[in-house]
Order: sequence, then structure tokens, then C-alpha cells
Amino acid sequence: MDGSTNSLDDVSGSSAEYPDRVSMMEGRLQAQEDEIMLLKSSLADALRRLRLHDQLIPLLKQQIIAVNPAASRVLNQVYCSDGFSSSRKLSSSSALDSPRHPATRARRNSEKLVKDPQEKTKKLLDKKAASSANLLNRSPSQESRTKDLIARAGSPGSRRGTQGQSIKMFIRGRPITMYVPSNIQNYEDLRMEPPVEKLELDWVYGYRGRDCRANLYLLSSGEAVYFIACVVVLYHINNRTQRHYRKHTDCVRCLTIHPDKVRVASGQTAGVDKDGKPLQPYVHIWDSSTLITLQQIGLGTFERGVGSVAFSFADAGAFLCVIDDSNEHMLSVWDCAKGTKHTEVKSTNEAVFAVEFNPSDSTNIITCGKSHIYFWTLSAGSLTKKQGIFGKYKKPKFIQCFVFSLTGDVLTGDSEGNILTWGKSPGDIKTLGKGAKETFQIMRQTRAHDGSVFTLCMLQGGALLSGGGKDRKIIRWSADLAPERECEIPEKFGAVRCITDVNGEEVLVGTTRNAILRGTFSDGFVAIVQGHVDEMWGLATHPSQDVFLTCGHDRQVCVWNTAEHKLDWCTTLEVGGSGQHTNTPTHEYGLCADFCPNGAVVSVGLSTGRWLVLDLQTKEVISDYTDGNEQLSVMRYSPDGSFLAVGSHDNFIYVYNVTECGRRYSRYGKCNGHSSFITHLDWSKDGKYIMSNSGDYEILYWDVAGGCKLLRNRYESKDREWASYTCVLGFHVMGVWLEGSDGTDINALCRSHSERVVAVADDFCKVHLFQYPCPKPKAPNHSYEGHGSHVTNVRFTHCDSHLLSMGGKDTCILQWEVKRAGTSDGGDRTHSASITSSPEP
Repeated sequence: MDGSTNSLDDVSGSSAEYPDRVSMMEGRLQAQEDEIMLLKSSLADALRRLRLHDQLIPLLKQQIIAVNPAASRVLNQVYCSDGFSSSRKLSSSSALDSPRHPATRARRNSEKLVKDPQEKTKKLLDKKAASSANLLNRSPSQESRTKDLIARAGSPGSRRGTQGQSIKMFIRGRPITMYVPSNIQNYEDLRMEPPVEKLELDWVYGYRGRDCRANLYLLSSGEAVYFIACVVVLYHINNRTQRHYRKHTDCVRCLTIHPDKVRVASGQTAGVDKDGKPLQPYVHIWDSSTLITLQQIGLGTFERGVGSVAFSFADAGAFLCVIDDSNEHMLSVWDCAKGTKHTEVKSTNEAVFAVEFNPSDSTNIITCGKSHIYFWTLSAGSLTKKQGIFGKYKKPKFIQCFVFSLTGDVLTGDSEGNILTWGKSPGDIKTLGKGAKETFQIMRQTRAHDGSVFTLCMLQGGALLSGGGKDRKIIRWSADLAPERECEIPEKFGAVRCITDVNGEEVLVGTTRNAILRGTFSDGFVAIVQGHVDEMWGLATHPSQDVFLTCGHDRQVCVWNTAEHKLDWCTTLEVGGSGQHTNTPTHEYGLCADFCPNGAVVSVGLSTGRWLVLDLQTKEVISDYTDGNEQLSVMRYSPDGSFLAVGSHDNFIYVYNVTECGRRYSRYGKCNGHSSFITHLDWSKDGKYIMSNSGDYEILYWDVAGGCKLLRNRYESKDREWASYTCVLGFHVMGVWLEGSDGTDINALCRSHSERVVAVADDFCKVHLFQYPCPKPKAPNHSYEGHGSHVTNVRFTHCDSHLLSMGGKDTCILQWEVKRAGTSDGGDRTHSASITSSPEP
């Protein structure tokens, strides 16, 4: 715990100083990895298709010669004129035919700012791949010339030159052929409409406590207000209901409430749009009772984001103080009623953690942060500062927080575990002469916690609450800073991040592991809000119950209840497991999951090639297997539960026989044919076939019942019905791709069980809803905002009543209610507050 607490302190400083540079470097590395993967896979696919073409030419010639030997000479002339030789051999292609690539997808929008440095090389390889693909799907001119040859040769029964209608879509210049199903007579006549169904935000799971401060307050309505991703949540702690303020366009970073405990100010980070252009951060002042925005402050003024906000108290909240995330951490004061800037000044180049007005004098402002505390005076429209003098006391690395006592003193909590009492001292005339000015010095030092003091909360009677990092303690102090009571929160919730008084006895506690606790010193604390603490990818919904499962990089596997809006249970993955995994890395985590159709067990795929089967009742691991040594990307049971398909980043799909109600597994076969890592797969309704996608935008079909054989003729699968549809590439979902997509813009999709709509998770923080099927480009859709990071996964519940969407870095799970047209109540709190649904042009 010592190291983890110190790391929290370090992150507090460094993350505020270099966010743009780190984001840019991560984006550049990601772009380079993606480019290498694309180049290798494109070359391998081109060579493989060329070799397959060479194998088809002799067969075609034999068929034509068998009809009329006189056609042989003419046919050779045709193929030679197209630049192909049937005698050509590829002697050096085997080494590149099936490369295996480590798996990484594009993440945040800002990471797409980096331009590809090898664009010319990519285009050349894409053209080669496209030309080789066209060998298998000849152009109309080639087909007509071949038909003419057969006709001139006197063919007794001329057949169609193609096997049916096909459509090509292109991703990064690479052609992907989609075969039109037989029930569609004229593809061009298809009309795409936005779905009748719409989404309304029902519930938000999670809280951002890991890297934010002072972001938990209690309103006069009895609602706790906090934020995660782009949503400010108003959670009634007694009624257990939620409302949502959703007018922010990127992640909310700070929050404060007005002295009237009705108005709220919330600030956001800058972010970037889908084209990589930076967006401008701002602060919203809004009414918590109506969720109406009253003022938008600072648009075009702040840089990078808004770090801290505070209302004045002495003048009934007439002013708002803001500190942005620029290098100089600009401090500005704004008129709340007019939305105009009163004054602005450079604060410091060091990280700033908090700002507050003196509650009895709005001309005095205090800021604190890395190695400093500043006392500001607002006079004649300008701000001047005095630095706190530490004198004989050790200067801490971080001043984490501060409050004003009832006597007017300033109390600070620091990274050394001390509470420092600050006061004014008259100028030292003996040393500095008559011009000496008063200073702010430490009057008293009180040892409080083992490790950092992360938060201080002043109670109405003058008592003080302090929250510790390393020791996870909450201590109650008397007005003269004598310790009265203390308690320790459970280790699984992390350190104390912030404390809010409920009624003088009961308190709310936000923690560094993204939980909100409610309780007292006497009765202890229980979690009322919980969430993941790191990036999430795995999402699965129960086949018959209002339950879903999530897993992510924090090694937690969580099972949630959509009806009761709560966490049913959570377990942390043990490293290694059985004795056969002695070489397992210390950091392995869940990336994918699927429920067995009987609903009794769930399989979870990990980052190391290992996968587990958990019993939902006992929460125990009942099976533990490993396939390869690369991460698993998809787990999918067949409709009847007799098979389990495991998609890996080693390019293989492992298929298992499932017996004993999902408790016993035996290897059935392995699907070998993809030239890149597996991304998605689905079973046919009869449980005999698999459709799969890979990282190089390939669609393959497999005959599982026939021994996991690759179906060479993809045309034969055009009319096959699929039990689920999560593959992002396919004829039925071709319209969800925007023009110019780079192949990583869509992370996941899911068709509803009614087969009416398809939900899409994109890389630009949005969830989309399309009609199903959606086979035409630029299909209209409903688009929904709320996530502050790439949306990694979406799933419908078993009865299609709700949709779950999961953010990556924002650690947020959003639960959307699926509404049919005409069923939405115009006065519904979420709809009237903020649902942003607009058809795409």
C-alpha cells in the first residue's frame, strides 16, 4: 500500500503537467503498430489470393477445353492480355502467408491525430491486395469476354459468369466482397430508414474517484451529485433513483455546488472530435432541479481542460473561480449571472489541486497543489498572491486539500500525513524594516495519517473529518484538532478520496477505487456505488435473466443486475490458477466473456490465452484452460450450448465440445485460415457453422460439424441465418460503416434478439442504433453521447428491454432503455434532461 499511495501522489502532479505529450506519444506508437500489422497482413493476403488464383486458372481452362478444345488458344490470349500467366509460381510466399500479429486496436480519439508516416507504401500494398481480390471476383468486362469465348466455342448450356449479386466495400483501400442474399431481388431498390426504436439513458454504473478530487456533494433534494465520463449523476441516496445532466461534450473533470445547494458548476476536459480537431473546454452552471443550463462559461478561454471550480459564499455565490489545465494553470474569476470574466492571472507552472473562496470574504481566494499554497487577494479587478511560508516545518511534496475552520483559519492536508493550521502573521519589522508586510505561516502541525491526507471535511458544529490514503482511515477531530473517533474502510475500496457530510453523523465517502460508501463510525460503511477502475472490454448478457457481466484490465469480473441497478457480486482473477500455469504473467485480465445458454455458467477469456468457466451460483472457477499464449478476443457458445468457440489473437479459433451443463470441455477442433487475429465471431442458428472477422478485415466461414473446415466458397453462406450478429463486417451490417473508415472505427456491434435493430460501439465515444438489416452505405441512425472514451462493447439484454454500453478508459457502464416510438413519456426525467438522439445524414 505504501508504494500505491506514493504513486497516487506522483500521478496527481505529473498527470496535470504532461497529458498532451503522453497522449501524443501513445497515439504515435499505436499508429505505428497498426500500420505494421496492416502492411504485413495486406501483403500476406495478396500473396495468398494470387496463389489461389493460379490454382483456379488450370481448372477453368480444363472446363472450357472440355466443352470445346478450340477455345483453349483464345482463352490463353485473354489471360495473357490481362497480365496473368497460368504458369507463374510463388516460391517465396509461404513465410508471409499466415503472419501472426499482436493485437492492439485504436483507442481514444486523440490518438488518431498522428498521421501515417508510410502512406505511400500502404497505398501500394492496398492496391496489390485489391487487384488480387479482383482475381476471384472478375470485373464485368472480364466476365463478358469469358462468356463470349464459351458461347463462340459452342457451349451447350451457358452458365452465369458470377454466382450471384455481390457488393464491394472498401476499408483503407482494401476491397471486401459481400454476397447479396437470395431474398433481395434488387439491391439498389433497398431503402434505409432510421429505426423506430430509440434509447433513453436509464442508469449509470461507476464513479470517477481514481484521479479526481472534491467531486462528491449532497444537494438539498437529498441527491448525491458526482460524475463519470461525460455524465453528471444525481443519485437519490434514499430512493435509489438517478437523474442525469448530459450537456457536456467530453469527460467532466471537476464539480462544485452553489451555496443554495441547488445550482451546480461542472467543468470538462477539451478532447478532440472525430476528425482529430481539438474541442474547447468550458464550465456549465446549471439548475439541479430542472437540469437546465443557466450559463456556459469560458468557451474559447480555457486550455486543455478545467481542473478546479469554486463558488463564492460571502456574496451568495455571485462569482465563480476557475483554474484550467494549461501550463500556467490560469486562474480566472467570472460573474455567474452575466457569464463574463471579471479577471484572470497566471497561477503557477506546478499542478493545482484545489481552489476555494474564503467563506466570509469573497476577495480572498486560496489555491494549493504541488509544493505550494497561495493566498490570493482580489482588488480593483486584479489578483495578487502571497505564498504560504513553511518556515521551520518540512515542506511537503503535495498540499492535497484544505478547508476553512469556523474561526477563519485555513487547515491543509498534505502528502506527509499532516494537518497544518495556517494563519496571518504581522510583518517582521525588525528584519525587513517598516515596509514589511503580513505573511501567511504555519501556526500548528498535527500528525493525522500514515501517508497522504487526501481530503478534509468541516462539519457544522466545527468538528473536522480527515481521510487518509495509505491507512484508508477516516478520523473525526474536535474543533481544537483532538482526535475523537476513527474507522478504516475495507481495502477493496482503496483510499479515501473525498468525504461529504449527510447529517452530522452519517457521511458519504468517495474512494480511489471508484466506489461511493455510505455509513457512520458506529455502523460502518456499505457501498452504494461501485465500478471498474481500469479499461474494460468484456461484456456479456444473461440468456434469461436481468443480469450482465463485465471484465477488464483491473482483473475484476463483475456481475450486475439491470433491474435493481446494482452489483450482484465481484471477484478478482487469481494469477495463474492451476499448476499448469506457472509461467503466467503477474498481470492477466479479462477481455471477453459469454454465458452458456443454460445460464448456469459463464466463460471468461483472458489476456494470456487462458480462459475460465465460473459457476454463477457459487462464484467459483470450475474449469481452467489455456489456448496459445496470446490474448483472447471472443468467447461464443453455440445456440444449443454444445460447443464453445474461442477466438484468439494467434489467428486461430479453438472449438470445444461442451457437456455436463457447461461444466466439462474437451477440444473438438481448431479453425485455421485467418492471416490476422480474430476479432469477432458468430454461430449459425443450426449450430453447424461459424462466421468470423479478423484484424485484417477478412470474413471467413467455417463448417464446424464437418471438422472445422474453411468454406472456400463464401457465396454458399449468403443465405445462412445467424443466431447472433456481433461481427462488424458482413452484408447485413455494411451500412454501419462511415465513408473513409479505417477499420478500427467500430469496436463492436450487436443485433437485438428480435432482429429489428443493431447497436454499434464506435471509437468516437458514441453509441449508434441502426435498423437491421443495414446493408447500404450512409444508413440513417440514432446517435447517443455519454461516454468519454472509445466505446468498447454493446449488448442487448435477453428481452431487448435494455442495451448496455461500456466505455474503455472512462470505466463507465451506461444502461439504456429501448423505447419504441410513441412509448416515451415527454416528461421523462432522462429524456427531458439530456438524451441526444439525432439521425445521421
